Amino acid sequence: MKNHRLNELISLLQPEWQKEPDLNLMQFLQKLASESGFTGPLGDLTDDILIYHLKMRGVDKSEQIPGIKKDYEEDFKTALLRARGVIKD
Repeated sequence: MKNHRLNELISLLQPEWQKEPDLNLMQFLQKLASESGFTGPLGDLTDDILIYHLKMRGVDKSEQIPGIKKDYEEDFKTALLRARGVIKD
């Protein structure tokens, strides 16, 4: 499981870091932390914050988070019936 997260983080981090080659890794991580609104010490920055921020970086602010988008239902009644198992996928 950890290998998957590491590979995902590296694949997301590499193209974004290449856009700013003048920054070293720690400077770039600090920039990502600031952009994501993280205010704690850099050592407390989690991989989840980095992964979601990198996925959403450069995307319209009204765009949904990828993990939530798959469960999104426009109609409340449909969402309720699906949650109760009345409607099957």
